[in-house]
Amino acid sequence: MAEMDGLWQSMFRTGCLVRTSHTVLTWLITLILFLHNTDLRRCEERGELLQPVLFSLLVLLSVMLYFTVSLMDPGFILTDTAKGSDEELESMIPEASTPRLRRCGRCLLQQPMRAKHCQTCKRCVRRFDHHCPWIENCVGERNHRWFIVYLVVQLVALLWALQIALSGVSSGGSWKLWLTVNGFLLAALAVVGVFSVVVLLLLGCHLYLVSINTTTWEFMSRHRISYLKNCGDEENPFDRGVVCNLWDFFCICRTVAWEQIYQRSNHNHV
Repeated sequence: MAEMDGLWQSMFRTGCLVRTSHTVLTWLITLILFLHNTDLRRCEERGELLQPVLFSLLVLLSVMLYFTVSLMDPGFILTDTAKGSDEELESMIPEASTPRLRRCGRCLLQQPMRAKHCQTCKRCVRRFDHHCPWIENCVGERNHRWFIVYLVVQLVALLWALQIALSGVSSGGSWKLWLTVNGFLLAALAVVGVFSVVVLLLLGCHLYLVSINTTTWEFMSRHRISYLKNCGDEENPFDRGVVCNLWDFFCICRTVAWEQIYQRSNHNHV
């Protein structure tokens, strides 16, 4: 229990500045959109509160999801896997040549397959995907699904904010006057535009990797991973086909054994 408390405090302390900056920037941009002559402001002046309320709730939801993913245990391995679990895992592996479980060289805990030690968090993470500096936390077995949900909500909020910001840009008599009138709104527009592109690319990449049941770490470093380096370039021992992969990933009704290896007679996906 004390170890878990220490872990929680460490996660919050190291990411406090990042999380505070993200929250402040989010609400600052929202405030700018409300104060300028945008669609939101015009709706308020007409007494039409549905759009402002919905936008505010969407921003609030994105912030709540951000903190959920940021503070959530991504699947840290805190103790050695039980012997019975080892035997159960080995029964999932059909080939005797498949590497056995090994101990982490840094924290000395037994690593399940697809786990990796994060040098930033100083913990091994089950089904490790990557360490995200944006949330100052790892993305792994327990929070990967919520990370993608957060990206979807964040993208919708950003695209809506982009449309709202564009609706408030007004014309001026000169460039200097135009920049003076629209300065804060243009800054917000630039920030929202950049983040929209980043989130869109990130979401697209993660959805693709989820559809083939692989992680960012496995995709980028497969030539160095013991259980993948002997596979062909197009071979993925964890792939069940797009439909089954997406179902396993997003379904919350059952526990998925991510280390399960599947024999495939060909490389055709569902």
